Parts: sequence; structure tokens; C-alpha cells
Amino acid sequence: MYSPDTTKYLIHLTLQAEGVVEKPDVVGAIFGQTEGLLGEDLDLRDLQRTGRVGRIDVQISSKKGETRGDIYISSSLDRAETAILAASLETIDRVGPCVAHVAVEAIEDIRVTKRRRIVERAKELLLDHFDEGAIDSYELLDEVREAIRIEKIEAIGDDRVPAGPNVTDSDAIIIVEGRADVINLLKYGIKNAVAVEGTNVPETIVELSDKKTATAFFDGDRGGELILRELLQIADIDYVAFSPRGKSVEDMSRKEIIKALRNKIPVEYVREQFNVGEGDSRGETKGQRSAPTPPAVEPPAAPVPVEEEPVTEPEPAPGKTGSLRDHLERVSGRKIARFLSDDFSVLAEVRADEMERTLEGLAGPVLGLVVDRAVDQRTLDCLVARGLEFVAARDFSGVIKRPLSIRLIKLP
Repeated sequence: MYSPDTTKYLIHLTLQAEGVVEKPDVVGAIFGQTEGLLGEDLDLRDLQRTGRVGRIDVQISSKKGETRGDIYISSSLDRAETAILAASLETIDRVGPCVAHVAVEAIEDIRVTKRRRIVERAKELLLDHFDEGAIDSYELLDEVREAIRIEKIEAIGDDRVPAGPNVTDSDAIIIVEGRADVINLLKYGIKNAVAVEGTNVPETIVELSDKKTATAFFDGDRGGELILRELLQIADIDYVAFSPRGKSVEDMSRKEIIKALRNKIPVEYVREQFNVGEGDSRGETKGQRSAPTPPAVEPPAAPVPVEEEPVTEPEPAPGKTGSLRDHLERVSGRKIARFLSDDFSVLAEVRADEMERTLEGLAGPVLGLVVDRAVDQRTLDCLVARGLEFVAARDFSGVIKRPLSIRLIKLP
């Protein structure tokens, strides 16, 4: 728009034309209607040729038969000469065949703007780029503690998978995605985590899940879903804990981790979502799968597999608060729907057939829905549009396209 080396001022003009005109028409009108108006010393063509006035920048658009826009002209003249030049441009009354009106919006002193930028940048440099060498005790402590946590990580099994120090001796394990996830859980006192490190699940993980109560806890993204899908096919998983959508376990805070583990749900509730049946287990080919068995009785709620900081859940008030597993059990068979907030409290509880109307009237964010009825494609699309992270329903009939942004959980 202008040369920062020579420009002192920037003239900002507004243009209104009663018709459709283009940029060449505007530039032609500026030169044509100011020629000879101010004498030879302030002739616009001569000023541009000598570099005392920059190029004319025209930004216009046409709508409903009218043209509006802005004109910018840079100047290295003094204040008086620049003001005269700006005033002369207001005499333009036609652009091409159209009646036009040009007005000076502002004359900006480029040097003042530069000085403001210099001051702001100097403040940033003063605050951020001077190493004063101050000793931060908390940073020193965190660095030492981090080194201790990394030192405690073990490599177990023939696959040498990263694991917390209590994985071998604990009755319960938490299966996470990578080494960084194990470190983050270890940071908050959870020492029984083990990492799969990729989509190729190690044999050590499979063996551990056969012997111990296993909870899968992966990132809330597509990669985490793919690992969970494979794990459900080849390992004996008991529970699944969900990260917030789009969030990694290694970036979660202690509160978020404890909340996710507290609201883990039995694996039977999520097999439907990933199209994994009970027969899809390790060591069974399609020809060797056993005959279908009656639905198993839901196992009693197991404690969260956290070694150092066990989580005790208070008994929720009926129909008001609790874990996701509590809501699944309380809604099942009652023909009702519950909309849940991010702390798993009940935003609204209505009859199942009033679910859509209630969703339209709810204000604020809704984390998920638990409903004792079937959910079809149209209803699912509405829930996705509202931004829900999960929906638990009796059935998902007629759902052809399963969105990746929402988890589907089947009621017991």
C-alpha cells in the first residue's frame, strides 16, 4: 500500500458512486479531476513521478447498483501540503458516467503508528526476552520430580512396553496410548498404567489384560478410537474410560483424569459402537467361535484402578448426580431421557418421547444424553449439531452414517 521508508502520512478516503464502477475508473477520475487544480508544485502526476506521493490503492465493491469502498494514498509531503492534497480529492464528483462522492475519513501519521508499535514491542522484549537469572524454586522442584517419575517408568515384558512401577503387582491396570500418558498419570500418583505405543497392540498387554482388571483409557481422537477398536478384538478389557473429545491423556489435569476414570463404563456398553461382539476375542477364528450365550449379568462396580489416590464416590441422589454408569443404570427400562452437564449432573429429565422438544429449549452446553428409546439418524444428526459428546440409547436403529464427533453407547 505504501513505502515504509519514505511515507509520513496515509490519506484514507471513502467513495460512494451511484452506479457500478471499477478500479481503473476511480484512478482515472482522481488524476483527471485534480489535474491543474493545485498548480505544478502539487500536481498529483508529478508528485507520484518524484516519489513524494505513493500509489493509489482502491478497494471497492458493488452491490444493488451502487459502488462503495475506500481509497488510500500515501504521502511524504509536509502536513500542510498533505492536507491540501486530501482536500482537493473531495472535489471529485463523478467517476466514469456515475455521480460520486469522495470524503476524507482520516489522515494517519505513519510515524506515530510506528512509534506505538516500537513501544509495544519494547514492552514485550522487556518482559519476555531478558533472562534475569532468577531462581524459581517451583521449577527446580518440578524438574527434579519429573526426573524421578521418568526414572520410575519400567519396561516390562518381551515387548519392553513402558509401564508404571506397580503394574506387575497390581490387580488392576490402566492401558494408555503412549509413554507420555504413563508419565502424566505417574505425575498424579497413578502407578499402574501401561502403554500400547501404537496400533499394533503388544503381546504383553494382551497377557496382562487376561490376568488383571483392565481399563482402556485413550486419547479422545480418531487415533484413540482405532487403538480401542483393535484392543477390544484381541484383549480382555473390562472397562473403558473416555477422554474429553479432542484431548490427549498426556495433557489432562489431575481433576480431568480422576473424573474420566471415575466415569468409566463396562466394556459391554461400548462394543456395539465399534461393531465388536463377544466372540471377537483372541485365539478364536470365525469357525471356532462359540454359540451365542445369554446376556451376562452386569458385574458390580469395581473401584477405580488408581493405586496412590483411590477415588471414593458418594452415593448420588436419585436422578440428579452421579457417574455415567449410574445414569445408564437408572435410565434403563424407565422410558425417560436425561440430559447431562459436564460434571454429570442432570440438566433435565423428561419422558423419552419429549427428548427432541426438550433439547431445543435447553440453554448452555450439554455434555451428553442418556435415553431409554431408539435413536435414529435424524435424531443423531440433531444431537451432533448441538455439540453433544456422547449419547446412550436402547438402540440405534436406521443409523447409516456414524459421526466421529459423538460416542454411541448402548444401554444395558
